Amino acid sequence: MSPTMRANPDPRTLYPQPPFKDQKQTHPGTVRLLDPRAEHGEQEYRSYNRLEDRVAIVTGGDSGIGRAVAIAFAKEGANLVLSYLPEEQKDAEEVARIADEAGRKCLCLPGDIGDPGYARSLVKTAIARLGRLDVVVNNAGFQMMREKIEDVSPEELEQTFRTNVFGTFFLTQAALAVLKPGASIINSTSIQGFDFSEGLLAYAATKAAIANLTKSLAKLAKEKGIRVNGVAPGPVWTPLIPATMAVDKVRSFGEQTVFGRPAQPVEVAHLYVFLASEEASYVSGEIFGATGGRMPV
Repeated sequence: MSPTMRANPDPRTLYPQPPFKDQKQTHPGTVRLLDPRAEHGEQEYRSYNRLEDRVAIVTGGDSGIGRAVAIAFAKEGANLVLSYLPEEQKDAEEVARIADEAGRKCLCLPGDIGDPGYARSLVKTAIARLGRLDVVVNNAGFQMMREKIEDVSPEELEQTFRTNVFGTFFLTQAALAVLKPGASIINSTSIQGFDFSEGLLAYAATKAAIANLTKSLAKLAKEKGIRVNGVAPGPVWTPLIPATMAVDKVRSFGEQTVFGRPAQPVEVAHLYVFLASEEASYVSGEIFGATGGRMPV
């Protein structure tokens, strides 16, 4: 083999496979306690300057998919407004440090994305401090696993919808007022919106709503030349897993995929980069699955 050629990696063994060690975290969890550690692209992500000087808002940007997306965007040349919960400050500061090392700005703005005033403040800050807004990634999510519908309290049901659906709506509503032609909105839906798990009843319903919202928004946004798409991951190794699932579920997490393992966040982040870039100039109203072969969406 030529020394310049790279072997194609085997997707079954590229990253850690279950069984995983028994572990539990308090909600919302932290990347620092995950075992094995999640891969967000801190070291291995290779950039091609596809988002040079763009400005992006990424919600849920402290950990998991949002963290990987923020890191990838920064390495591709984008400046960031990072949204996350106040208790996730340390994880968010690590993302900001990585963005700084890449020569990019990262504004850390903690808050509750389910609050419309906070959602509007993210957009105002992007314009006021970074001069523009080009990409919005609606990624923040809340989930809890409950085996019986009786176990889902009205408060938990409301929080799930307020974070996942209302948050996406509020931020998109604020962003559409300032986004210019060529901008991109990317929503995180899930395989749960198409092939649900009974234990994630409320969460799955929100992800189906986000998929529907993505399709509708794409039709509305076309009048402004703005693209709207969604990404529907399968199982991804993030702090939400040990923070919301029983230990035995964590131990076997991802084994039901074709590849026998969960995705690492960096594997999903590449889709967001594509959808944010000019390479996806003819793509709107689409839902891109990244389910480890479980099913198309």
